[in-house]
Amino acid sequence: MTNDSLKFGNSKKSKFVFFLSILVTTFWLLVNLIDVYKYKIVGVFSELLWLPMLAGLFVLPILSFIFLIKERFSLKSLYFYSILLIGGIFTFMMIK
Repeated sequence: MTNDSLKFGNSKKSKFVFFLSILVTTFWLLVNLIDVYKYKIVGVFSELLWLPMLAGLFVLPILSFIFLIKERFSLKSLYFYSILLIGGIFTFMMIK
């Protein structure tokens, strides 16, 4: 009898959530540090993507926390690092 939650291996789901966290973090860092309206095409992309990225900023930590609970709070899990990334960018946005 094997217990899947005890053996370590990052699933495709955890890699996907981590990739989305990196994408959301990168977007919000770029939007906050660069003048996106200097070039029209960059401004258009930022305006098109801000709502999905805002949703990701709030939904991804919740999903990561739920999946982290299922993995019994393993610090080796990519869900843990996803929460750290989103928490870091959220803190950065609140301080700035």
